[in-house]
Amino acid sequence: MKSRIQTRFNQLHKQGGKALVTFITAGDPDLATTAALLPRMAEAGADIIELGIPFSDPMADGPTIQRASERALASGVTLEAVLAMVSSIRDQVSAPIVLMGYSNPIYSYGWQRFAQDAVKAGVDGLLLVDLPPEEAGELLPASKAAGLEVIFLLTPTSDETRIKQVSRHGSGFLYYVTVTGVTGARQSVSNSLADELENVRNSIKLPVVAGFGISTPEQAAQVAAAADGVVVGSAIVKLFEQYQGEQLQSEVTGMIRSLKDALSS
Repeated sequence: MKSRIQTRFNQLHKQGGKALVTFITAGDPDLATTAALLPRMAEAGADIIELGIPFSDPMADGPTIQRASERALASGVTLEAVLAMVSSIRDQVSAPIVLMGYSNPIYSYGWQRFAQDAVKAGVDGLLLVDLPPEEAGELLPASKAAGLEVIFLLTPTSDETRIKQVSRHGSGFLYYVTVTGVTGARQSVSNSLADELENVRNSIKLPVVAGFGISTPEQAAQVAAAADGVVVGSAIVKLFEQYQGEQLQSEVTGMIRSLKDALSS
């Protein structure tokens, strides 16, 4: 049986489309807001939704997502509460849901227990930015047994050994980091990105999505031309600092529609 992630990429491939992967932090500013937003994000065009697990030391994230994590933690968000929230809205959301974060909360929860509980809640995949494949020895068998896709990162500095490890152990899709450094909106896309993505796509059978620094519909379309999809995070999360309530919902869904339109044109 194909996973929701595989099914979504297969559908897009048949249509000649590219995946829009959108990121928000779970519980920013509270879990009720996240629960209300997720169905609307999927309806607006998010093909896959990444939900950030709030963490006190998000070292790979820039200031925008760091502040989102702080707001969520201040409202009392826990990993258990995030799973309960996903479970409560899963039947309303058509898009696959991937949890993204750091290994410490998952390790504390228990690898096997987490994999089982996440799948039971309706989570489709897990991406831990500080857990490379060679250190995922406990997570990988637990996730495979539960049916949870484990997604790994590659960067412009990844060597052939790392690419082979990710190809062997990764599932769902590959997340290619378009820049060295932390998350955050950038003014332009690297001139070498198309060549980098072509090299990775020739080496890996999984769909390749590119993220970090993509902030406008124009950038999304430019990157998507060389990848199977794009990830937009900080540009969406910035809206949580500017708006609240129904206006926040409207601004987020409006941005997602404009990004999806750019990928479809």
